Amino acid sequence: MPAEENVKNKNLDSLNPFFVTGFSDGEACFHLSIGKNSKYKIGYYVNPGFSIALHRKDTALLKKIQAYFGGIGTISLRKGEFAQFRVFSLEDLNIIINHFDKYPLITQKKIDYEFFKKALELIKNKQHLTKDGFNKIVALRASMNKGLPENLKVTFSCISPETRPLVKPADVLNPY
Repeated sequence: MPAEENVKNKNLDSLNPFFVTGFSDGEACFHLSIGKNSKYKIGYYVNPGFSIALHRKDTALLKKIQAYFGGIGTISLRKGEFAQFRVFSLEDLNIIINHFDKYPLITQKKIDYEFFKKALELIKNKQHLTKDGFNKIVALRASMNKGLPENLKVTFSCISPETRPLVKPADVLNPY
């Protein structure tokens, strides 16, 4: 097969960036894991991450999404029937951020993304190592996804969640 033909086939197999965003709008999760750890000055850690979990029969799609992002992250089989694509490294999360800045989310997940991005900036600037910076991250986390788990609600009861704005539906949608 001539090299030119091989390139065409490769391009047909790659994912459209708008598909990746649309699929992520429905299936991805931006998350901030917070837990106790006495090794840290403030007694807690925060781990940012991006993940997509699907039935294990859809592992091939997760591999395509991983390839779209340049092979970052890991894919693992979880809890029997599920496969999960996960990205945790700050360097690799920059690739995720760059994608969603260029190809924005259009559902309420966009707000989770914006809060996640703010938390990443605090982490990159080492502010998560201070009480004030960490509390800002907790406030962001309290407004993301399903909010804080019960144990963190009790521990950080004095922290108010960030105000969560509504996302207006797009007038024109990309067909992908």
